[in-house]
Parts: sequence; structure tokens; C-alpha cells
Amino acid sequence: MALIANFVRLDKERFQVHDPIDAHISSFDAAPGKIVQIDTFGRGTRENPGKVSQSIQLDRNSAEHLYEILKAEFGFK
Repeated sequence: MALIANFVRLDKERFQVHDPIDAHISSFDAAPGKIVQIDTFGRGTRENPGKVSQSIQLDRNSAEHLYEILKAEFGFK
């Protein structure tokens, strides 16, 4: 599990589109404020397909930073 502290751009030379998977979103209050958690799950062919693969947590600052990145990359208004 990881609470994102900062997003840092890394320009890669090679990219690959991954298989689609499900993700669950939850939120809760914690010091110093609200946390949004995204739990991702592995492919259905995994040994334990219903097991959480990764958990990513965003606080207000990291969520705002991600929002600004998404606006810039996708042209959201």
C-alpha cells in the first residue's frame, strides 16, 4: 500500500498497454484529512484473482496534483 507523496514525470522510451482490470474506490477520514484509496485487482487468470494487487492512497495534495496532470494530458476543463 502506498500514500502518494508526489508525482514525478518520467519520460520512458518504451510503453505497453496493459490488460484491463477492475479497481475499487473507497474513502475515509484520517489525520490530517480525507484519503481516497484505489485498490486494483489482478487478472482473472491469476492464482488468487480476487486478491488486491495494489492499493494507492491519495490525500488532498496528491489528488489535486493528479487532477492537474489529468487536465493537462486529456484536456479536461
